[in-house]
Amino acid sequence: MILRVFFAALVAFSLPAYAELPIQKVTSPGGITAWLVEDHEIPFTALEIQFRGGTSLDPAEQRGGVNLMTALLEEGAGDLDAQAFANARDALAARFGFGSSTDSVSISAQFLTENRDEAVDLLRLAITAPRFDADAVERVRGQVLSNIRAELKSPEAIAANSFDRLAFGTHPYGSNGDGNEMSVAGLSRADIEAAFKGALSRDRIYVAATGDIDGAQLGALLDTLLGDLPAKGAPFPKRADWGLTPGVTVIDFPSPQSVIYFGQQGIKRDDPDFFPAYILNEILGGGRFTARLMTEVRDKRGLTYGISSYLVPQDYAEMMVGQFSSANATTAQAIDIVRAEWKRLYDNGVTAEELAKTKTYLTGSYPLRFDGNARIARILVGMQADGLPIDYAQTRNAKIEAVTLEDIAKIAKRLLKPDDLHFVVVGQPEGLPENLPKP
Repeated sequence: MILRVFFAALVAFSLPAYAELPIQKVTSPGGITAWLVEDHEIPFTALEIQFRGGTSLDPAEQRGGVNLMTALLEEGAGDLDAQAFANARDALAARFGFGSSTDSVSISAQFLTENRDEAVDLLRLAITAPRFDADAVERVRGQVLSNIRAELKSPEAIAANSFDRLAFGTHPYGSNGDGNEMSVAGLSRADIEAAFKGALSRDRIYVAATGDIDGAQLGALLDTLLGDLPAKGAPFPKRADWGLTPGVTVIDFPSPQSVIYFGQQGIKRDDPDFFPAYILNEILGGGRFTARLMTEVRDKRGLTYGISSYLVPQDYAEMMVGQFSSANATTAQAIDIVRAEWKRLYDNGVTAEELAKTKTYLTGSYPLRFDGNARIARILVGMQADGLPIDYAQTRNAKIEAVTLEDIAKIAKRLLKPDDLHFVVVGQPEGLPENLPKP
């Protein structure tokens, strides 16, 4: 019990200010690379691993396979069933986390220095010899199916899933990575094992570590933990074609208000104009009360409690999307305002005051992200997955500051497409096209 309390306290400690982070690139004897920030003040290490691919690796008829597989990695491994594995992890005061998203499978681990070797051995067992016991499979499958059924009654989930389906069709991006009731119910143990072998392989690994470990120790750890994984995994999907045309799709849902999900094509993360686009979106719909959409739709007219937009640069497609809710009687008016603000920014760009205040916010809030070992490890892995240089944390704010009004005007003309916006509306809005049946 004392160990667990001590461990929880360690998670709250922060490393030095992000600008001072001495990030090292470490290559193991076996050729596995990682980024490392050493901090020997506290006997604790956070490890973050990301495998490129994620739920987009699922075959069409086996949607949900990677998601179910990932949820089962902590449900027993080697000669340890689910309860024995949990007991062994808790005895070490270690924490493991396993998750999947559209483009990645992620593994997180935090452990005390004194238990490092044992914790790594236990984690290695989970990612190289998972049991996929029948009782665990059915228990976790039941949890996944429960979540899927709950989403069928959620207007927010219906809107997001419908937008993706309309945008990407039969591409994996066009369907929920959790799968559907039929696909998840039909997953066999062989399907789960195939998902495991396809998703966790050495040709798609990004690793970061922070805390009480040096480069030599991390290199040895990497080979122990990851060296026996398959060299290659499942083939990656092809680029997703954009299938949405301008307009409005209304999905009938009995509710006094409508949920609206809207968007257009976006911009790649490695595009030279990404930083101007990032600032542009922050001014348009970044979620703060000073953003234009929030000001026009919420503050001036009271048509929603909140509205935001964001850039989504995925591995095989890019979107610029937003969402809000509004009363059925005011949904059409709110949509008109969104279109008008999209066009106003396209036509006129932003003001010098807007740009200056947004830069101050973005540069001032950035260091707050680096508030602990585990979070820093996640950031470093994300930087690698995005193809960013190792000094990005030190140069990012300078790139923000370098953006000019002319840069914003240029990207507004290139990125924003007011006439291409598509709105998926889930509810019973007034003054919009005839309702369509539920999907």
